[in-house]
Amino acid sequence: MKRQRMFIRLAFTMAVTVLTVPSVPAQVLDTSETRVQTTLAPGFQRIGTIVPRRVGEIAGQNWSLGCETLDRGFASYDSYQEYLVPLGIRKIRLQGGWATTEREPGKYDFRWLDRVIEDARRRGLEILLETSYGNPVYPGGGGRGLAGGFPTSREALEAWDRWVEAMATRYRGQVRDWGMWNEPDGNKAHTPEMTADFNIRTAEVIKRVIPQARIAGGVLCGPNPVWTEAWLQRVTAQKKESLFTWFVYHGYTRNPDQGHYENVEKLKMLVRQYAPAIKLWQGEAGTQSEFCLGGALSKYPWTELTQAKWQTRRMLGDLGHDVESLVFCIADLDYNRWEGYRLGDMDRYGLVKTDKQYRLLKVKTAYYAVQNVVAVFDDTLERVPDCPCDIRCTRALACYAYRSRPSGRQVLVFWDKTGVPSDRNDTVGATFALAPVAFTEPVWVDLITGGIYVIPAERIAVEGERVVFKDVPVYDAPTLIGDKSLFVKAGTP
Repeated sequence: MKRQRMFIRLAFTMAVTVLTVPSVPAQVLDTSETRVQTTLAPGFQRIGTIVPRRVGEIAGQNWSLGCETLDRGFASYDSYQEYLVPLGIRKIRLQGGWATTEREPGKYDFRWLDRVIEDARRRGLEILLETSYGNPVYPGGGGRGLAGGFPTSREALEAWDRWVEAMATRYRGQVRDWGMWNEPDGNKAHTPEMTADFNIRTAEVIKRVIPQARIAGGVLCGPNPVWTEAWLQRVTAQKKESLFTWFVYHGYTRNPDQGHYENVEKLKMLVRQYAPAIKLWQGEAGTQSEFCLGGALSKYPWTELTQAKWQTRRMLGDLGHDVESLVFCIADLDYNRWEGYRLGDMDRYGLVKTDKQYRLLKVKTAYYAVQNVVAVFDDTLERVPDCPCDIRCTRALACYAYRSRPSGRQVLVFWDKTGVPSDRNDTVGATFALAPVAFTEPVWVDLITGGIYVIPAERIAVEGERVVFKDVPVYDAPTLIGDKSLFVKAGTP
């Protein structure tokens, strides 16, 4: 027992102290037009590159960004804080860290979290603050990490309520959006009903302090229809559905398009049936940029390119299914720091690469690809349901249509969805026929490199009320057809 207490104290100390990163030379974002280079060769003339947009330059968007695990010291806010605003995503997800905040019963120290929230807000960022996890300083206090159990004893549950109330009181006026316990279904002892009850308990504490709080419930490992229905039944039976703005699930599948959205659509039907005011939110999804031994989607030869393809496919697949979408995550994580159940070096989910001292080593391809998606797909684009487009292609394509609210111009985004993202960039030709005609100068845009290309005139035909794009290159990353005016500023070539 004495050794266990020493281990817990050491873990707490590490979680707090690693927030400060050793001094290293600043990494510089590449803002050149060739910041991402791949072997993609569409055969079209390139005329420009998507210009990234910073937080504050985008009115509304579908995106949020993972900045988790700071409570356990698995990442450092200091290492990536300068890269948040240029990415363009306004909302970040943090975890509250009961065990780090209350290291001795009844004594709270929020300074570690204060500095993060204060800095983020100064940068114009919004916060989703998640209430994970438990606290071993209380008997029956639950686990302080992933798959840890809920607090179970009366003493621990009362202490949980006090901590949640203290945190809500402290950040009232600073944090509007709150999340429940992360991935409860990863612990076999947790049932949907137990999770619903614990979510209700926690949400009611927050709402007493912040009546206007928006709360995300569920937070499941994946879009599990059976779990979701049982959670909804429990919540609605107690008439507590009004506590929750969102139902959250996570989205880890090796192929981001197959074996996933079928269940997402089932979740949408269940929510409409039981609690139509609740919205769906894909609250955590990403993959690694190299082969790693631990973590979701591990033991696979991921690369920076396939990570970028995966992230952009998940983002635009979520958008195409009318689901809010979180990118996991901003920086690499060191789950091995003290949990001891994983092997290897860092878990390379980050958009930026860091070492074990949390020094930033480089900006990855996925960072720039996410920048491109965020710069284009904001709330000025509205989705056109059912993608009114006839497609001829030898590959199965994901395809979604949008319309610019200000101009009425169309955007068609598409990719080959048949397989796991590959390290190759071979293209096949596809023909798209859209109606009505809503293009003046259509261009082809690659969302990995941001490259904007002229579509040759001989590839475009107007047939009655339809415009037909012939032999358009398609590969396993998102590309789009849209009007040049949407991507190239006036006065540029």
